[in-house]
Formats: sequence, C-alpha cells, structure tokens
Amino acid sequence: MSFLEDILNSTRGRIDELEERVTEDALEERIAALPAPRGFAAALDTPGVAVIAEIKRTSPSAGDLDRNLNAGEMARAYADGGAAAISVLTEPDHFNGSREDLEAALTVGVPVLRKDFIIDELQVLESRAWGADAVLLIVRCVGDRLDILLGATRALGMDALVEVFDERDLEVALGCGATVIGVNHRDLETFEVDPDRTAKLAPQVPNDVLLVGLSGVKEPEDVVALGSIGARAVLVGEALVTADDPAAELRRLRGSS
Repeated sequence: MSFLEDILNSTRGRIDELEERVTEDALEERIAALPAPRGFAAALDTPGVAVIAEIKRTSPSAGDLDRNLNAGEMARAYADGGAAAISVLTEPDHFNGSREDLEAALTVGVPVLRKDFIIDELQVLESRAWGADAVLLIVRCVGDRLDILLGATRALGMDALVEVFDERDLEVALGCGATVIGVNHRDLETFEVDPDRTAKLAPQVPNDVLLVGLSGVKEPEDVVALGSIGARAVLVGEALVTADDPAAELRRLRGSS
C-alpha cells in the first residue's frame, strides 16, 4: 500500500467517526455564529511573491520537525515575519496535526488554510466550523469530486487552494473553475521532489488564476525563481518550522531581512 492509499484510508475512517459524532445541522449552527472567512486568495493577490507559512510538526518524508512546537507562538512569528497567510497541518496520523493547532493560528489576524486530506463535504463544513478561512483540495485525492467540493467551499464563503502535480491534474482543476492552484513539487506517491514542476506547468495556467509553488522552497533565490515564472505565492513549511528564528527566516526568504 502506498503512502497516499494509507493516508486516504485513515482519512475515510475519521470521516466515519465524524459522521457518528456530529451532524451537518450542528456544524452549520457553529458556522452561523462565526465571523465571515478572511479572504485567503485576496491576501495572496499582492505585489511581489506572497508567502504562505506552514505549521507542521512532522513529515513522512523528513520525519519529526518539531513535535513540541507551540502553534500559537509560531503563528505569531509568521505574522511578524510578514506571512500573507498561514497553513496548518491538521492530519493527525501521519503529520501529528490537530484542530488545536489550527485554532491557535486563528488568533494572529491573517487568513488560515486548513491543510489536510479533504475528500468529503462534511470535512469542508468541519473546516469552516473550526474557523478555517480556506481548505486544501488535492486533485489526486478527490478526482472527479473536485467540482462538488469546490462548490461546498464557495457556498461557505471560503477559498480553496487546489493542489495539482501534473498536466492531467491541472486540466481537471481548470475545468472545475479553480482560481487558486498550487503546484506540488513533491510526488505524493514517491516523495521525489522536482523543483522545476511549477515551471513546466506555469505556461498552461491562465493569468486570472493565482499560481502557488509548493514544496522545496528554502532560499530567497527559490522564491525569486518561482516568481519569475508566474507564481504569485509560495508555501514554505520545513525551512520555517526548523529555523531558530522563524520570523527572521521568513523575512529573509521574502527579501526583507
């Protein structure tokens, strides 16, 4: 069984548990009491290359990054460093993520993306009920359900970062009207990283679609290179989580240190 198959199986198990624990009506009641989502896409649509700073404790490819990190403190450091948005891994079994990490990040005033393996509309409702402003939708995971999940996201006033890996994924994303598309440089099946993958796909991305480079961003030169081929934003996780001073490292990556 591949990593992706394993993680999707555990995701389906958590969806079954969620269905037993809570109803759509209960989630919608919570959502009705929340302020409107902060604009994730709007926060990325700024001059220069925006940075989505990620909070994650472990990674299947890199192992433990910082299991004991304080998500609230890290989110504040990211905000101080100029992050346009914050991504929070909430997947518990392979990334040691949690709802609590996401809720801690919500306090710093920038849009928050729930990064997880979302394959069901109930997870979209759950994400908004937790306070998330946006969700990650991975084409390789959701397949022909992307249109349904995008519709569920839009109905809640949220944005979706739609992750693609190859030309076929990109065709599906564009066909469903995705407006924020992230190219993952890492193959979820093999974990191999191709740093040129955004460059390969960028010419096929329309100008009115916000392009994001994902994975493998470690140096200011990486940010500049992605910006030069049309990326409007980058997502950075490992380099920030493992830095002694995440705010300073973020400023360095942004070229504002």
